[in-house]
Amino acid sequence: MKIKNKSKARKIVLSVLVGYIILVAVIYIFGVIYYKNHFYSGSVINGIDATGKTVEEVKQTLSDEIESYTLNITGRDEMEANIVATQIDMKYVEDGKVEELKEKQNPFTWFLSFKNDKTYTMAATTTYNKEALTAVIDGLSFFAEENVAAPENAHLEETDTGYEIAAEVMGTTLDKEKTVQLITDSIDAGETKISLEEEGCYIDPTVFSDNEDLITKRDQFNAYLGVTVTYDFSDRQEVVDKEVIKTFIAENEEGEISLSEEKIREYIQQLGYTYDTFGLSREFTTTGGSTITLKGGDYGWCINKSEETTALMEAIQNGESQTRTPIYLYSGICRDTNDIGGTYVEISISEQRMWLYKDGQQLVSTAIVTGDVSKGYDTPSGGVWAVDAKMQDTYLTGQGYSSPVTFWLPFNGNVGIHDATWRPEFGGSIYQTNGSHGCVNTPYDNAKIIFENIEIGYPIVVY
Repeated sequence: MKIKNKSKARKIVLSVLVGYIILVAVIYIFGVIYYKNHFYSGSVINGIDATGKTVEEVKQTLSDEIESYTLNITGRDEMEANIVATQIDMKYVEDGKVEELKEKQNPFTWFLSFKNDKTYTMAATTTYNKEALTAVIDGLSFFAEENVAAPENAHLEETDTGYEIAAEVMGTTLDKEKTVQLITDSIDAGETKISLEEEGCYIDPTVFSDNEDLITKRDQFNAYLGVTVTYDFSDRQEVVDKEVIKTFIAENEEGEISLSEEKIREYIQQLGYTYDTFGLSREFTTTGGSTITLKGGDYGWCINKSEETTALMEAIQNGESQTRTPIYLYSGICRDTNDIGGTYVEISISEQRMWLYKDGQQLVSTAIVTGDVSKGYDTPSGGVWAVDAKMQDTYLTGQGYSSPVTFWLPFNGNVGIHDATWRPEFGGSIYQTNGSHGCVNTPYDNAKIIFENIEIGYPIVVY
């Protein structure tokens, strides 16, 4: 009885096992048949769930996806735009790529697909109207004139207290060629979102606030503005301070600023217009009390424009505040507004008289004889000349004469003041017919006083 029961049990187990095997076989065969035309479970193609879908179904889905395609474009200042498939007549092109993916899935190993999902990436072939795309890109809001702001480099700006760095402006100007290429490539690749900022499509400034050269210049120019140079013109002064130095700073087309030698030269030139007296007209009050205008001569002051420009520029660059006397090309004796000062010789041709003033006090008033008018030896007049030399015990020579003199003070070439011991008298109208060769003949004693109280460079006024 027990033997029969065991035999029956074996048959039951065997039947169940055979049935299971048959079931598995049927399921496997069904799977082979099914997955011969359907994608594996977990198949994802270009983001589309293709599980259990046929090739045609996947292609239809791709076509639907492409026809509803949108490329979202973002940019600066929260600007945003979309390009949609209908704008460029985009369509899906069947090229056999989906079939190729399906052929990679062996239907006889379909059961293995449940173990891992399979993601496929492919570039779905599409067509679109390139001319339409060009028009759409040209019409994007990013390129509208009102939305385009040029980038600006960080730069120095003048303030009430000095110079500060004005921050760069990023702007919203796009590199058109690069932007067009990015959009085209993105559409070709099926991208749905791009950032013009992240992809570097904007034309950016080239100088930023943290630029070391800019910081150095700011500090340098603020140091320049701390300099004060005072020009001393005796009874007048000119102060080169912050407000003046600001005018020396120039900006070029690129917005870069520098200490301009040209502008400093212009300032020194203007200083010369105001304070130079060499060769210029000046008012003079005669001993007789008349005010006359003297227009000629070589006495006076003239700033050396080139050297003083360099000196002032170096003082500012080196941060050296100072009181200075300009570098002169020609110098007088007195730097007051009345640069003739209080020590000078005054000669009146019409009065045939000469005076010596020292520190404002009259030391000499003497009759003289000047150049012979009848022979065309007139003594140059109408100006102020500087004493060129001081000589004693010399000979004055010329055509047909050689005269010994004790005191010789030339002031205009061969024309000068000297003693004339050979003359018995001075003054009156002697000069009209028996005058000198142009010099100022002077009685010995007065010539001596003048010689002893006048030095080279002192003014001789002749009128």
